[in-house]
Formats: sequence, structure tokens, C-alpha cells
Amino acid sequence: MAQGGMSMDAKAVDELVADLERLGVRRGDVLMLHASLRRIGPVAGGPTGVLDAIDAAVGSSGTLLMILGAVIEHEWVNQHPEGDRAALLANAAPYDPLVSPVLPEVGYLAEAFRLRQGTIVNDNPSGRFAARGARAHELFHDAPWDDYYGPGSPLHRLCDAGGRVLRLGSNLETVTALHYAEYLAEVPEKRRVRRHYRVQGRNGPETRSVECLDDEHGIVDWPATAAGAAGPDSDYFALIMQSYLATGRGERGRFGRSDAELVDAADVVQFGARWMTEHLVR
Repeated sequence: MAQGGMSMDAKAVDELVADLERLGVRRGDVLMLHASLRRIGPVAGGPTGVLDAIDAAVGSSGTLLMILGAVIEHEWVNQHPEGDRAALLANAAPYDPLVSPVLPEVGYLAEAFRLRQGTIVNDNPSGRFAARGARAHELFHDAPWDDYYGPGSPLHRLCDAGGRVLRLGSNLETVTALHYAEYLAEVPEKRRVRRHYRVQGRNGPETRSVECLDDEHGIVDWPATAAGAAGPDSDYFALIMQSYLATGRGERGRFGRSDAELVDAADVVQFGARWMTEHLVR
């Protein structure tokens, strides 16, 4: 065991940079990152070392994007009837996008990314992203409040920028870009939701709603075990990614101890939209 408890076989940052270069990551890339630290394995510097490697691979002209989600203490009000929510929120502390931790299920790397110097965070309580690098502000500029994964969103801008999705040991259903595909898919009667939050307005705290496609339960009812899904917890994002990767698209390799894929964001979104149009029928 190395000094400080780090395993002697922990990957060094330069080894991880080499892994990324073999995968096809280049200087100036715009990447959306999904990663599992557990599957990546021990890295010198821990999460900081992983981010150091990715920053080095894309260079100062590159850009990184992550989905964060947010831990919001008053989120529970959205389980109540809509007509009751304003009263329940009347005395709630406003959501602060700069200090709220990321959702635990998103992973600790996202929290390390959020706290990293130079990272910017948008203020949407439901569609909370973080970005860093040369085009970070471009990804967030004038993004919609409602339908925060749809047209004009950071996901749309990622596609328009020729961006790619970098998956480092993450589960198939975590490809957030497929939420943009839900907006493009020709599926009738897509399910929508409205959530309410206490936020900091120009003149003080205010209650504000966010309306969007249902990104928690899916835009239509979907049997998890249908059409060869991997198991009872699978959703249609996992099926889409299984089908997409089976076509041979994207680049594959290793990053630390994990499998890694690098796929074109616009291509996977268009593939996903076609798949949903064909399969998501009520």
C-alpha cells in the first residue's frame, strides 16, 4: 500500500491521459462526461486525478459538460397535489444552485466537477448542469427554463457543437443526451410534468414552476422487461444504448479499469429519436 493509503497499482494521471488519447479524445473536444469512479478503480489523486486527466486530454480549447441534478430540501412538495404546493413552499428556504450538492445517484465525480475551480453551474433546479472550458458559457447561454433538455438546451448545444459523449464505466441508462431525443421523437401524447420550487428571484424569494417532459418516469409507460431489456430495472435508455453500440458506432477502449466509449452526441440523439418513434407506442 502506498503512502496515504493509495494502492500501489493506482493509475497515474498521464496513464489516464494516454487511455483517453487512444480512445480518440482530442484537444478542443466538447465532451459530456458520465463516469463511475468505482469502476475506473484507484487513481492517483482520486476524483481530482480523473478530472486532471480529462482536462489535460481536451486542453485549454476543450469543453466539458456534466449533469448534476440537485439536492433540494423542499423537493418533497412535488409529491403533493399541485394546488397545495404554493402554500407548502411559502416559508421554504430558496434553492441555491451554487451550494446545493449533486444528486447522490449522479455520482461523486459530478460533485468534484461542480466544486472544481473554473466550473460554472446553471440555475435550473430540475435541469442543473455544470460546464467548464472554452465553450462552457456558449452551452448555457439563453438556455430555456422549461423543457430544459429540449431545443435550446445545453444538450441541443452539445449536438450543434459537434460534441461527443464520453462514458467511463457508467451504466447504459445514464446517457442524458437521450432526454433531448425524447423531444425530437415523433411519439404521440408524451407525458409532461410540472414541478414547483422556491427560488431566489430579482426581488427576493419566489415560488416558480418548471414544466417539461417527464424525465423521471419516461415520456410514456414502458415495461422494463420488454424487447430484451437487461433486467427489471432497465429503462428504454438502456435498450437504446444497447442497440446503438451493437451497430459498431463510436470508439471503445479502456480508462483505468473500466470500459470506455466515445460516441457522437448528435448521432446517438438521432438514433434515439428514431428508436423512440418506432417503439414508444401507447
